[in-house]
Amino acid sequence: MDVDIRELCDSLSRHLAEVRSGHTVTITDHGRPIARIVPVERLTRLEQLREEGRIQPARTRKQPAPEPVHAKGIVSGLIDEHRR
Repeated sequence: MDVDIRELCDSLSRHLAEVRSGHTVTITDHGRPIARIVPVERLTRLEQLREEGRIQPARTRKQPAPEPVHAKGIVSGLIDEHRR
């Protein structure tokens, strides 16, 4: 069921009752979908893939990006300098 933001605000209880009964409500802004309200019991696509064993959580945390290199001039000049 597609619902515009204004309509959602005006009748939130009714739309949440739809979700409780198992339906998905797609929220739109000027006709463009922007969000979904789904029953909490329904697995997301990511959860489904995990359940099927098709994906696994990362074993390690993502490392932070290194500090940027501050230099004057153009990048190709910096590369040439580091190659020497």
